[in-house]
Amino acid sequence: MDKKSPRTALAETIAALLEDCREARHRITDQGGLRPAFAALARWQASRLSHTHADLLASPRYGPAASFVFTDLYGDRDYSPRDQDLERVYPMMVRMMPASALQSIILALEAHALTQSLDIAMVEQLARLGGAADISAGRYAAAYRACANAPLRRRQIELVLETGQVLDRVVSHSLVYSMIRLAHGPAHMAGFGALHDFLERGFKAFRHMKGATGFLQTIHDRESGIMASILAGAAPETWAPATLI
Repeated sequence: MDKKSPRTALAETIAALLEDCREARHRITDQGGLRPAFAALARWQASRLSHTHADLLASPRYGPAASFVFTDLYGDRDYSPRDQDLERVYPMMVRMMPASALQSIILALEAHALTQSLDIAMVEQLARLGGAADISAGRYAAAYRACANAPLRRRQIELVLETGQVLDRVVSHSLVYSMIRLAHGPAHMAGFGALHDFLERGFKAFRHMKGATGFLQTIHDRESGIMASILAGAAPETWAPATLI
């Protein structure tokens, strides 16, 4: 049997992750965007992230990257247009993009697919606790623990670090960055605007930092600490803002 080339292996991984994202998207969204329970959960989680990392969001150096991570990767929006663009451009992307860029897309897709599956589990547990319409920190923590998926939660946090590290290396390649900038007009004309804007925002934000190590480690350590607090049953006041308690 012929051994697969590295590029073929990357392409197959992307295809599988796209299918995972597509299946989860059908459960999370309807024609008008996020289903109400998922929209409520996403808003709550986005508010908590904005509180926890308010200093990063306000930082001249880290602000654009923090906004990208907490809006484009873990935000309270429907990512269907971007995901559908990625499915359509996939055959051309795996032929033309450098392997390093494909690896960053794989990690971002893994993070997206995992986040969707974790949100589905949370909505199911919140429904058992009375629904997601009015989430409090206490009910959120109870649902979080009831999901009993701590290893997946740890993987979600690790993916923030890994995705950011790969992206930080990729943005230093002037050729890749130039290709993305030059593709702005053609991508929009071809109907891939949502995907291109996502890539361009990420590249610009991480390139602006001129080094992402401290930024990524800060997020990793804070989110790991909050996960530990929730699993240990710590008082919500120790990890959530008063407005969400």
